[in-house]
Amino acid sequence: MSVKDTLTAKLTSNFAPAFLDVIDESNKHHGHAGWREGGETHFRVRIATPHFDGMSRVAQHRAVMNVLDAQLKDRVHALAIEVLPSSGPFEG
Repeated sequence: MSVKDTLTAKLTSNFAPAFLDVIDESNKHHGHAGWREGGETHFRVRIATPHFDGMSRVAQHRAVMNVLDAQLKDRVHALAIEVLPSSGPFEG
């Protein structure tokens, strides 16, 4: 399973998002710290879930990072998190 697929599966099972987009941005970081041949090192997560309603931005980001802890310690060098309103509309 690819890193992207693992991130998607873990976020889906933990947060049941109304919208989820996991984007591999590794190609934008070629030659930068943490970049590795084959990519899958730099990701952007766009997520909308009622699970985050009422939580501060910091708490939302901590929740995502806690779920992805193993990947952040192993393969993923950078993770950008965008939490969208759970009611949408969602842009791809």
